[in-house]
Amino acid sequence: MGIAQNILAARQRSGLTQEQLAASVGVSRQTVAKWESGETSPDLEHAAALAATLDTTVDGLVSFDDAGLGIAPPPRGKHLFGSVKAGERGQIVIPKEAREVFGIRPGDKLVVLGEEGQGIALCKESEFMAGVEAVMAAVRRSAL
Repeated sequence: MGIAQNILAARQRSGLTQEQLAASVGVSRQTVAKWESGETSPDLEHAAALAATLDTTVDGLVSFDDAGLGIAPPPRGKHLFGSVKAGERGQIVIPKEAREVFGIRPGDKLVVLGEEGQGIALCKESEFMAGVEAVMAAVRRSAL
C-alpha cells in the first residue's frame, strides 16, 4: 500500500471525516481528498501532522504495506510483524524485526500468556517477573 491508501485507511480507522482530518492538519478537505486519491502527497510538515492526528508514525504512513489485507498502518507503538507458521511440535520463529524491537536474544526465556477468545502474548521472563515482584511489593506495603 502507498501513502494515499495508508492515509485513507488510518483516517477511517480513526473514525474521522476528511473535513475533520483537514481541520486538524490545517489544510482543506480537498487537499485531504487529493492525498487519499494519490493525486498529490503531503509535504513532510503535513505528514508529521497527519501521523500525530492519526496516532501512527510518518514511516507507517509512507511505507506500511498491509500485504493486501486492507488494514491501516498500526497505531504508534503497535506493530504488525507479519505471520508465522506453527511447526509440527508447535514451535514458531519470531520475526527478526520483532526480536530487534523487543530485544529478544538467543537463549532468552519467554513467558507465554493466553486468554481464550483473545489470543496469545509473549513477554520476556525477566520483565514478567519484575512485574510480579512489583505487584507483590505493593501487596506487602498495603498489608502494613
